[in-house]
Amino acid sequence: MVKITGEYQGDLHCFSVHEPSSNTLVTDAPKDNQGRGEAYSPTDLAATSLATCILTTMAIVARKHGHELRGARFEVTKIMSTDAPRRIVKLPVEIWLPIAKSSMPAALVGLLERTGETCPVGQSLHPAIEKPFTIHWAGE
Repeated sequence: MVKITGEYQGDLHCFSVHEPSSNTLVTDAPKDNQGRGEAYSPTDLAATSLATCILTTMAIVARKHGHELRGARFEVTKIMSTDAPRRIVKLPVEIWLPIAKSSMPAALVGLLERTGETCPVGQSLHPAIEKPFTIHWAGE
């Protein structure tokens, strides 16, 4: 169990503290929803959580099989609804791995792909949110 505490600071800003590490995080409402866009919005964090969860869980699996994903990159695009209620409708995620697909056993390639597609955050998001996922292997 992890506890995160926080406080609304006014003007659509929140401040939070991750209790185990004491790291802090601020949020702001996005410009298209009355905010100034000066920090991650809560929905930006949802998008970031998905992408970092995919990459982290893939790195765990790769490590267990003797491979390091240091230098891997991600890009996630948050697409919001144009109708009410305001919500995330699509989170396409692209991952660039520093390893050539041809240098890995086919079973591990499949395992990494399945791991990315079934990360805990992805499994926790509403099923109506589209989550297309693409891996770009080194040299391809």
